[in-house]
Amino acid sequence: MSKSDKKGESRKSFLKKVGAASLGLTGVPFLSGSAMGKSEIIELKPKERKSYSANDQIQLGLIGAGWMGQVDAEVADSADGAKIVAACDLYDSRIERCREIFRDDIYTTKDYRELINRDDIDAVIVGTSDHWHDTITIDALNAGKAVYCEKPMVQQIEEGQAVIEAEKESGLPLIVGSQGTSGLDQQKAMELYNEGAIGELIFAEAYIDRYSQMGAWQYSIPPSASPENIDWDTYLKDTEQLPFDAKRFFQYRNYKAYGTGIPGDLFVHLLSELHKITGSIGPNKISAMGGLRYWHDGRNVPDIMLGMFEYPETEHHPAFNLSLRSNFTDGSGGGRHTRLVGSEGEMVLAGDTVILRKGRMPANPGMSIGDFGEEVREEYKAYYEENFPEPEPEIINPSEFTYRTPEGFNSRLQHFLNFYDAIRNGTELLQDGTYGLRAAAPALACNISQETGEVVHWDPEQMKIL
Repeated sequence: MSKSDKKGESRKSFLKKVGAASLGLTGVPFLSGSAMGKSEIIELKPKERKSYSANDQIQLGLIGAGWMGQVDAEVADSADGAKIVAACDLYDSRIERCREIFRDDIYTTKDYRELINRDDIDAVIVGTSDHWHDTITIDALNAGKAVYCEKPMVQQIEEGQAVIEAEKESGLPLIVGSQGTSGLDQQKAMELYNEGAIGELIFAEAYIDRYSQMGAWQYSIPPSASPENIDWDTYLKDTEQLPFDAKRFFQYRNYKAYGTGIPGDLFVHLLSELHKITGSIGPNKISAMGGLRYWHDGRNVPDIMLGMFEYPETEHHPAFNLSLRSNFTDGSGGGRHTRLVGSEGEMVLAGDTVILRKGRMPANPGMSIGDFGEEVREEYKAYYEENFPEPEPEIINPSEFTYRTPEGFNSRLQHFLNFYDAIRNGTELLQDGTYGLRAAAPALACNISQETGEVVHWDPEQMKIL
């Protein structure tokens, strides 16, 4: 069966479900505002809950206990059969906060090497600034610990292969923490895509815009922060050896030396999710533009970025184009939105909701004969009526469907459950090192393109810049 035949069969399968939808949808259906639409709660298939003995508990250490690290650790600790038993950070007050959150008796240190060498730790969460991700991940894998690494997996594209090699040599799970891929909305969008619900994919676009100081990485800096309570020398790693600067520690995303800018913080989420929905391994051309328009606070990364990506045809998708955007001074209020446009409709993902809108191109081409003389107009009308007869009337099925994630669903928790299943049972990970690099590299290539003004040519199969 050819690719077009397969797509045709997929569309037939979807249309059968559309017919069923006109009678009632699975899950928890309820009426939408439009008589032509249907809405449902995405069905949640709960995992079987098990009780674990103390000896069967996955014990975790947190490395990098800033806000994101603490959020990850609290969710990780909330799952049955998992427990945070250690925490590491370069700032004294964050270590104290971990004792407040988890237990006063957890092991704490400023040296991650002490943590990963403990026999009572099975896995670690790497929530540090981006420039430490590869080193700590590799060291932890080599020390026999499974790793949950916050996105992006690496700060520089060339660091990715060493992480993947350490993952393979250790035989241990490495999952990248772009937790959106564990969302039910992503699962539903992938299902609809594979059914051919929007026909042939032509174009995709996504954005994450912000309109707040925190959204623009203006994170709080304690007045008492100093080299006395922060291990500044370790933080700098192999970057330029600068005098203590609290802004560079607490607002690291604003600096190329320690972060990855908008692409590494936000584009990587959008790419991870698009790749899951479409089954893609990535684009082969990347181009980006952006600049510093509003947040003139000493940062040396753009506060607005626009990326353009070209995806080649694969067995999973036709050739298509993608545009990404992030604006940190969005006067309309900010927001997030992903849209996949195909030959027969579109899918829009926003706010844990998937909206499917079906379309159909008219069977007949229509006439553009107004600029012809009367004789030729009449000639063409006769030709048109003979070759393009009016189509037979047919039942009009619903043209819009809305799928909503059930209230209380936590994609970050589901991401950790996937990690735990991989540790216990060898279950396939949603985002292993290879997946993580194939999402991070095109994002980080945006930084290269924006700085050089050139198109970056990327080999998504071999995972290298050409």
